[in-house]
Amino acid sequence: MSTDTPAPDTPVPAESAAERYLAVQRSDEFAGLRRALRGFVFPMTVAFFLWYALYVILSAYARDFMGAKLFGNINVALVFGLLQFVSTFLIAWLYSRFADRRIDPVADRIRAEIGEVTHEHGPRG
Repeated sequence: MSTDTPAPDTPVPAESAAERYLAVQRSDEFAGLRRALRGFVFPMTVAFFLWYALYVILSAYARDFMGAKLFGNINVALVFGLLQFVSTFLIAWLYSRFADRRIDPVADRIRAEIGEVTHEHGPRG
């Protein structure tokens, strides 16, 4: 009969799942999650781009400065180049800490609310 409630293991109709996703997308919690993510990613992207652009511009237009030897055969350009790698790993580490504290708990809560987490299969990927 149509008045029977479905069993807990009965698959959810697609329309119902789509409605749940839309409701989550419209929620304040999801908006806060997106705002937090953008609040980290956009400024960090701009900062890294400016840092990289400085390296490229100095390499192109300040050759004497970039070629200045600091010690032995190590010059400013080499140090700046190596610092690009350091800054990349630093940003990745900062994002990991940020996500652990601000993004993942909210995302896990949202995922649990819409029924995406199962004890048998873990989060859907």
